[in-house]
Amino acid sequence: MFDIGLSEMVVLAVVALVVLGPERLPKVAKQAGAWMGKLRRYVDDVKSDINRQMELSELRDLKSQLTDAAKDIQSSVGSTVSDVQSSFDDVNKALEGSADTAPKTDWDKIYATRRARERIKDRRIEREKELGIKRPKRPFHR
Repeated sequence: MFDIGLSEMVVLAVVALVVLGPERLPKVAKQAGAWMGKLRRYVDDVKSDINRQMELSELRDLKSQLTDAAKDIQSSVGSTVSDVQSSFDDVNKALEGSADTAPKTDWDKIYATRRARERIKDRRIEREKELGIKRPKRPFHR
């Protein structure tokens, strides 16, 4: 705070002893010490208030930075989701369009045709048995 050396303090003490006298010097020194303590506490309080205000402003800046970063992330995620959604919609439309143009299979007709062919084959085999016609066995192919 003040740049006072030991020799300067000794000079001040001698001058104070001469001016104030030995009776009043202890009271004045005690009162000066109390004032110095109050002054130091006041300066410390002011410093701590300034530090708190600086930390508070730093926290506010940090909060605003984090809020901006969160908004940026939210917007980028939202745009990515909308892009992916539009891609899925395009694929879905393409699949629906191809499903409309693809021929639809009528499995009932296919199975009815197979059953009719099998009945015809079975009748032919029965007729050949009645007539006594023997069919050659087909060799087993792998």
